[in-house]
Formats: sequence, structure tokens, C-alpha cells
Amino acid sequence: MDKTAVKVVIETPRGSTEKYDYDKKSGYFLLKKILPAGMVFPYDFGFIPGTRGEDGDPLDIMVLSEFRSFPGCMMECRLLGAIIAEQGKEKQKKVRNDRYLAVPICSGAFQYLHDIDQLPPEMIVQLEDFFINYNKAEGKVFQPHGLMNADGAFKEIKANSSRQKGK
Repeated sequence: MDKTAVKVVIETPRGSTEKYDYDKKSGYFLLKKILPAGMVFPYDFGFIPGTRGEDGDPLDIMVLSEFRSFPGCMMECRLLGAIIAEQGKEKQKKVRNDRYLAVPICSGAFQYLHDIDQLPPEMIVQLEDFFINYNKAEGKVFQPHGLMNADGAFKEIKANSSRQKGK
């Protein structure tokens, strides 16, 4: 087993022009919004079960893969790290809302990736730009503040998960 393995639930698949959110109360995936024309999710996007960020939602994660999954798909992933960021409405207090990055453990094309520093810098810029523009369309601000490596990201997730179990 990989030392930075995490379980992930996909809410919105790669290539989707729609954003889905898991509704814990009903157990269904709800259509949250339609993205602006020309904008799609570059990779599968979901959450890490058993965690909660400062925004009150489970921690967000983008899964880099050669395939597209589906809403509700659970997969075991190898954590690569995170884009450290703050997010919030314009002219309001921002909360920390990192975007974790991972690859499916079963991926053939991405099996060589083990840390965020192995990603091309252009890919990081493109992912940051996606999150900036995605949030801007909602009237929110997404401010990237750097990167966190796989070990640091895994420690953050484990600490967060432990806090949630204690509540």
C-alpha cells in the first residue's frame, strides 16, 4: 500500500460542464451549477471522505488521470500534494481552502507520479487558473499561495481526519 494513499469520492468528472455536489442528507449527487461556456473540469474533482475544511465542506481533491470516472465513483489515490489557497466572496474574509492533487493508484499513465514537484509547472499554472476562473464565475476569489508536497499534504489530511473523528 502506498504511504500517501487516500480514498476519494468523485463528484464531478473530467470534461464535465456541470458541477455536482454530494448531498449527505439525501445520499444523492445534486447538480449545483453549469459552468460558463467553454469551461470544463480538466480532471475528476471530488472530496476526501471523513474530512472537513474551514469552509465546512470535505477537503477538495482533483484526481489527475488518463480516464474519466463518474459522480459517486470511489477510488484509491496516491496523494501528490496540494495547491495551498484561500477562497471566499469578494470583499469578505477568505478561508483556507487547499486543492489536493492525486492520481489513481490503478493509473498506468500516471504511475510514475509521486509528488507535486514532478508535475510540469505549466500544469500547476493551468490548474490554478481553472480554480481562479471557476470561482470568479461564482463571484468568489481563489488565491493560490504556493504548493505543499505529498508528505505535507498527507499529514494535513490525517490531522484533519483525526479532528473530525474527535467531534
